[in-house]
Amino acid sequence: MGSAVEVENLSKTYVTYKRKGLFRREPTTVTAVDDVSLTIEAGEICGVLGPNGAGKSTTIKMLCGALIPTSGTVRVLGYEPFRERRRYVREIGAVFGQKSQLVWDIPPVDSFLMNKAIYGVPDVQYRETLDELVSLLDVADKIEVPTRVLSLGERMKCEFIMAMLHRPQVVFLDEPTIGLDTIAKAGIREFVRGMQQRGTTFLLTTHDLEDVERLAEHVVIIGGGTKVFDGSLQDLKRSLGETKIVELTLAHPASDADLEGLSVVGRRSDLELTIEVDMALMGPAELFATLSRSLEITDISIRELPMERVITEIYTSSRR
Repeated sequence: MGSAVEVENLSKTYVTYKRKGLFRREPTTVTAVDDVSLTIEAGEICGVLGPNGAGKSTTIKMLCGALIPTSGTVRVLGYEPFRERRRYVREIGAVFGQKSQLVWDIPPVDSFLMNKAIYGVPDVQYRETLDELVSLLDVADKIEVPTRVLSLGERMKCEFIMAMLHRPQVVFLDEPTIGLDTIAKAGIREFVRGMQQRGTTFLLTTHDLEDVERLAEHVVIIGGGTKVFDGSLQDLKRSLGETKIVELTLAHPASDADLEGLSVVGRRSDLELTIEVDMALMGPAELFATLSRSLEITDISIRELPMERVITEIYTSSRR
């Protein structure tokens, strides 16, 4: 399908001022984004991650056309966002979990009509798209009541309708499931996956790593203004090697001698231990045989390192 987003050597600097005495101040250049390059394929869901202040939001704002780069190039759907903004915005949508596009005191359907007018959506296309989105998100009985009486989950579904009515090719999602319960999150994720299968490209920024694990196949991590990881979700999980978390339930408490040589990282009780094992050095069968020689095991489970741990390690190593 080709590339939807192409970024080359993107940088953004600001000039701020540091106070030097009562009447003097000294200009200081701050680099928010430093030489970032990335490509996002059409129809892909890309998770863009980074700690607060890392340059993630500045990068996204340049992709949206809200900020002008200091240097480098950005092309989204063939447009240079800040130069061709009037045409470009007709091809993109945005959902912000912490900032509503809906008007608080009127029903969502009235807000939808405002977007219809802003984007010049033809009547037939508007009705077809609205009916389809309302059905997919199951909010037929919600769009006629004032936005202020909707639950957070219902409001977020309507936010997605607002963003998708003009059939954008690229959609920016910023914390789209923040504050939602498990059922509401599942509904939003299912909708995003469904729209991706129809060809929509999504850029997802979030601190909810479960969103990333459930949705994104491509992950970009930005730290300190630079790109520190760019690859598949599988590559991200493999970036720390084959280390796994092994949870053990024992028949009897283990002595220090029994645990010698094991990397114990947690204890829920005397009978429940968590260890870390490099599976590249020891396969599951060998691991179980080794543990069984010194421990009486009643249950064992092996799982991936938590995503938080993987990303923290990548941040830390990028600063060295």
